[in-house]
Amino acid sequence: MDYSIRPRRLRGNSTLRTLLQRVRLNRSDIIVPVFVCEGTRVRREVTSMPGVYQMSVDVAVDWLKQMSQIGFGAYIAFGVIDRTKKDALGTEACNPDNVICQMLRRVKDSGNPMVGITDLCLCEYTDHGHCGPLTADSKTVDNDNTLSVLARQAVNHARAGADIVAPSGMMDGMVRAIRTGLDEAGWKDVSILSYAVKYASAYYGPFRDAADSAPTHGDRRSYQMDYTRGVEEALLEVDLDIQQGADMVMVKPAGVYLDILAAVRQRVHVPVVAYQVSGEYAQIKAASERGWLNESAMILESLTAIKRAGADLIISYFAPQLVDLLD
Repeated sequence: MDYSIRPRRLRGNSTLRTLLQRVRLNRSDIIVPVFVCEGTRVRREVTSMPGVYQMSVDVAVDWLKQMSQIGFGAYIAFGVIDRTKKDALGTEACNPDNVICQMLRRVKDSGNPMVGITDLCLCEYTDHGHCGPLTADSKTVDNDNTLSVLARQAVNHARAGADIVAPSGMMDGMVRAIRTGLDEAGWKDVSILSYAVKYASAYYGPFRDAADSAPTHGDRRSYQMDYTRGVEEALLEVDLDIQQGADMVMVKPAGVYLDILAAVRQRVHVPVVAYQVSGEYAQIKAASERGWLNESAMILESLTAIKRAGADLIISYFAPQLVDLLD
């Protein structure tokens, strides 16, 4: 063995290790998720996501002010509506005074400088839990009839103060329809962050508890991506969305799709966002609660891996904990 080559020489000193870091995780890399529900003074913990809460508009606005003050620059909002308002068409999604629109206006009025991103989908608003109106046989989402609804939803969010809209339903042509709708309504400066690569994943379970969006029947495999397909399908999806006007693209989930994330980063010349999803969060939380893993170390390692794979920004439910960890 040639002992003149010793990589350990650069690992033995903690200061040297810090100096040689090539991947650095910052608060500016993190997008803060927020679940906005109806009512006032509501702060309800999600059972399957300890430390994550459904918040009424008033509570969410105050909480986002705190997140801004401690250095986070962007949030992504998900609506949680009363079940009596849900219907087969997701009508409440296009209500210009729903909880998301109310919150957007109040965040802007409060002077909060955070970039406001809104999840653009119908699963939180339909009584069947799918991402748009269903086909006549109720077996899947009617792709083309969903597009016009998403465009109306996007315009409402833009009017209320959204800086970025993020379509997540994996409908073919959704970016073009939304871009056209925004432009025609005069919102040419509102950006689109497309969930371009979103897999039909088992890692979404806790999110569906938080957003009350689980399908009442079937699954979403007919429109979300199949994880057994190769990376080529992911690259096709990002190509199509960028051609249609996406300003940024997303890979979801993040942690178990680092190969996809790296391939997308190499492919595109727009910002890439990765979503560390609810199942990834819940796994780390559950293991740490049982004393099986060091929670702080796992948070930092998992997020650093996502950034190293190519993410410019990361949506993570660990944002509040990162305040102390990154300090």
